[in-house]
Amino acid sequence: MSELTVLGIESTCDETAAAIVRGRTLVSNVVASSMEEHARYGGVIPEIASRAHAEAFVPVVSKALTDANMELSDVDAIAVSAGPGLAGCLAVGVSGAKALAWAANKPIYGINHVIGHIAVTQLQFGPFPKDTLALIVSGGHTSLLHVEDVARHVDVVGTTLDDAAGECFDKVARLLGFPYPGGPHIDRHGQLGDPHAIKVPQGLTRGKAGKDHPYDFSFSGVKTAVARWVEAQQAAGKEIPVDDVCASLADSVATVLSNKAMHGCEEYDSKTLIVGGGFSANSQLRAKLLEVGKEHGVEVRIPQIKLCTDNGAMVAMLGVNLVEAGVKPSSPDFPIDSAMPMNVISV
Repeated sequence: MSELTVLGIESTCDETAAAIVRGRTLVSNVVASSMEEHARYGGVIPEIASRAHAEAFVPVVSKALTDANMELSDVDAIAVSAGPGLAGCLAVGVSGAKALAWAANKPIYGINHVIGHIAVTQLQFGPFPKDTLALIVSGGHTSLLHVEDVARHVDVVGTTLDDAAGECFDKVARLLGFPYPGGPHIDRHGQLGDPHAIKVPQGLTRGKAGKDHPYDFSFSGVKTAVARWVEAQQAAGKEIPVDDVCASLADSVATVLSNKAMHGCEEYDSKTLIVGGGFSANSQLRAKLLEVGKEHGVEVRIPQIKLCTDNGAMVAMLGVNLVEAGVKPSSPDFPIDSAMPMNVISV
């Protein structure tokens, strides 16, 4: 039997992306970002993002097929992100994917974009071992998931109760005067600073809150603590040691994420931790996870940078998993779900 070939389409936020995966091989991967159009506003504007998706959809999908030297008729199925994400952005990608599926008479799968961040690691590391844990860290999500079967059964172990890690970084970056998106700026300055220069709290790690929420995350208080420290320095007329602030923030967040993930691995007797989402591109987090994983005897699988941020490869890879598992395609009129739960893999 020849390997399955799936076209994956992604449009949850500000990246319009399409990719083709054959089996466990990435054949083509095209991403068009509207990030620069949002930078002046300090965040993603849904209307601008939706319009950018509408303009980029056909060129991006066409290039993905051309790069793979394929026609639409050559793919076995189409997968598209149906949620979670911005409703207008999702609508553009899903309606376009449905049109392609109808025109080419191909099965279509509306998939959970966050679970795609887990699936994509197979392109680099191969199949998932039994009882795999996954740490999802992105602008809007910080979740710890137990992956029993990536196509059929994923359980939520922990989730963010307020600000996700990426949101925390963006808010502190704005406070320090960095342009949007702030994450890369904090990463770069953090590499130059002292991670122990400032005492940054570690949310939900101590006392009753830590016991009640051993695998949940909270970064709102972290953001507030850093803001108060910066304001106090400014009020005293002192210069802000930007590198040290960034290093201390990054170290605090990376420590919390790493330790909670390792505790989860112990709880579920997992020797493998998969990491996904745009925030997993952060160098301090990558280093901390690999360091702590080595100490605990856990293999940490962090994908290469181009597969961390939103892309079509993750959608296509999850599509391959669904087809291989015999999961029924989505109905032609499946809805988008901007708040799709983490335990829903496809609709």
